Amino acid sequence: MTFRLPPLLTACAASALLAACAVGPKAPDAPLPPLASGAFVSSPLGTAAGATTSAEARSDWWRLYADPTLDSLIEQAFAQNNELEAAVANLRAVRASLSEARSGLFPTTGASASATRSRASAATTPGLPAGQEAPEVDAYSVGLDASYEIDLFGRVASTIRAANADADAQAAALDVIRVTVAAETARAYADACSANAQIAVAERTIGLQQNTADLTQRLLEGGAGTGLDTARARSLLASTRAQLPSLRAQRDGALYRLATLTGVTPAEASQAARSCQRPPQLSQPIPVGDGAALLARRPDIRQAERALAGAAARVNVATAALFPTISLGGSIGSTALEAGDLSDDTSYRFSFGPLISWSFPNILAARARIEAADARTDAALATFDQTVLLALQETETALTNYANELDRRAALTEARDQAANAARLARLRFDAGADSFLTVLDAQRTEAAAEATLAQSDALVTTYQIALFKALAGGWDQG
Repeated sequence: MTFRLPPLLTACAASALLAACAVGPKAPDAPLPPLASGAFVSSPLGTAAGATTSAEARSDWWRLYADPTLDSLIEQAFAQNNELEAAVANLRAVRASLSEARSGLFPTTGASASATRSRASAATTPGLPAGQEAPEVDAYSVGLDASYEIDLFGRVASTIRAANADADAQAAALDVIRVTVAAETARAYADACSANAQIAVAERTIGLQQNTADLTQRLLEGGAGTGLDTARARSLLASTRAQLPSLRAQRDGALYRLATLTGVTPAEASQAARSCQRPPQLSQPIPVGDGAALLARRPDIRQAERALAGAAARVNVATAALFPTISLGGSIGSTALEAGDLSDDTSYRFSFGPLISWSFPNILAARARIEAADARTDAALATFDQTVLLALQETETALTNYANELDRRAALTEARDQAANAARLARLRFDAGADSFLTVLDAQRTEAAAEATLAQSDALVTTYQIALFKALAGGWDQG
């Protein structure tokens, strides 16, 4: 048997072919960021002039420290950090939503089967004798239904673009977390090592001051010293000892942060980090690239750009609501009074035709949704611009902090050396009887303060290095 399509169905098929070439409202292209060019503004000078290089920034920046403990900790954090695990799960969810949106490109289908027994009301059955019930009737039916939306006005395509932008934005958000996890793991490890280094300085100072206090006590007992000298020496010793508890608390706090970042309990904190004696050291300049490379690699900028693209696509979705929705639908099946008759030609049924729906009476609601979508796009654009500015601010700040702390550390190193020499000379002059013991105590106090300040500066140098690596967005492509 040959079937001919009715004229209406032929017209609908032609419309479907036209829809394949039709283009709905296009979302505006996201503006390119105002890329910086050339070197950063904060070019290191003075003793820090060779601290950075214009070579391309590295994603595996922590390997520049050549510290196996740090390498293993960051690897563990990438594998076990709970925030990263949650972000990966969120990305899977968003990608599933993208697959759902793409299903709009294909027809929707449904199968049905039913078996019913029914009896009409005797009052509504013509010709039925009074007092007699209407007969019971069995009915059987099987069928297959299908419908397909013709995307003449771009609603489906825009929905897919929005979902695709959401997936890209979530992938960028995952990369942002990777950058943070790498930097914070390195920072926690460095803080623990720096605290140990400062504890070692305090303990060395305590040893020297203990010897001085013992000397004043012996001199007092031998009649050559004074109680004032002894009290001053013991006061200085107690002041230095008072620094140890806070330094130990800083170290333990850093270890506990490190444990959380690497996905373990505080009791399982890294023993290698607990025993390290100095923060990780760089033996080469930091490659920083330039402003254009920075903005191209920062995942937070990519996230903001994709959020803007998604918001713009949703303007299309809202705009498409102003126009009719056109679908092609059809069904094929069989209905019979006996189950065995479902395969008979006489039980065969089918239907084809278009379905047009248009909510034009509620046009005010559609325009309100368009206005809201436009406003969200404007907000996403402002967020994008702000993200670019913050990225440049963060990087320039990290550069200037690092460069100036290097200069400060150089000056503090000279101050420490001079203070140590002054303490040595004061002790020699006291032994020769040329100076009072107060001069020795003042010199030792100055030396201890210089040692402690230099150790703090060493810690800050590493902290600013890691802040710079984080600003350069290293680590996100290592997951």
